[in-house]
Amino acid sequence: MTEIRTIGILGGGQLGRMLSVAASRLGLRCHIYEPGAAPAADVAHQVTTAPYEDEAALRAFADSVDVITYEFENVPTSALDLLESIRPIRPNRRALAVSQDRLSEKSFLNEIGLATAPFADVPDEAALAGAIGQIGAPSILKTRRLGYDGKGQVRITDPATAEWTGAPSVLEGFVDFSAEISVIIARGEDGRVAAFDPGLNVHRDGILHTTTVPCGLPARATTDAVLIAARIANALDYIGVLGVELFVTPAGLIVNEIAPRVHNSGHWTQAGCAVDQFEQHIRAVAGLPLGDGKRYADVVMENLIGEDVARVPELLQSPNTQLHLYGKGAPRPGRKMGHVNRITG
Repeated sequence: MTEIRTIGILGGGQLGRMLSVAASRLGLRCHIYEPGAAPAADVAHQVTTAPYEDEAALRAFADSVDVITYEFENVPTSALDLLESIRPIRPNRRALAVSQDRLSEKSFLNEIGLATAPFADVPDEAALAGAIGQIGAPSILKTRRLGYDGKGQVRITDPATAEWTGAPSVLEGFVDFSAEISVIIARGEDGRVAAFDPGLNVHRDGILHTTTVPCGLPARATTDAVLIAARIANALDYIGVLGVELFVTPAGLIVNEIAPRVHNSGHWTQAGCAVDQFEQHIRAVAGLPLGDGKRYADVVMENLIGEDVARVPELLQSPNTQLHLYGKGAPRPGRKMGHVNRITG
């Protein structure tokens, strides 16, 4: 394989920013492609600001890098087709196709023998009543594509007043779970996998609030979680870091969703591991050996959402606290402005 010197990243948000910092520590450069404002522009070697429909800009971007990765899933297919004709994309297109569509994702997980919430395809509003009859209520209607951080979701408690999302959707039955955990796992070009310890996630208003490690579950459950993540990565012939969210239920672990990229619930690795999730992803896509992912500290990661950034002066003075600000503009409700990692043991 050709030596990787420059990594192209589709998307210039906070994940692209932290990937660029990790790459720089390894002597690698990152070129960001982002249609809008890019927090990653402050730290990346090069930035292209152009729409995903600009073929000339896409070609110039691809010609300037050795390999391409991404920090979010919803890159238009036409752009990916063009880019892939010039440079390899890691993780691969199958991982993107599966994760971009909730129906494809759940079907794939079931096909490889993993449990999910019961679900039904709801291609249009006319199919909603039949899906509710199959899945029941309470349930949750989610758009098949583009939903994140609680967006594109409608909770259904009374079938008579069920609302439509306005787009092709999936109806999911509610899962009786005691906790949500996530596993951040990396898979290298050689097929080797390295997993970080599962973290315990707590959400507020549909957005991740905290991730805590250790997660407090028995060793058998954490081992099962890592094995599930490894099964998914291997089935996808994956290269890079993968986030896998799971529900803890009386019947065992149920996969909630997967993310083919570095993940918000893996930010704790910046304070808890010698090689964090961002460096691990850069190593994988560049064809470098993976780190072992061993945790040497207990950590609580907390997202700073909207006006939470007003706490920065206090946080800067807090002991055993690592602050990460994303360089975004004015705070607004639901906007991720940064995060803090507190070392608790």
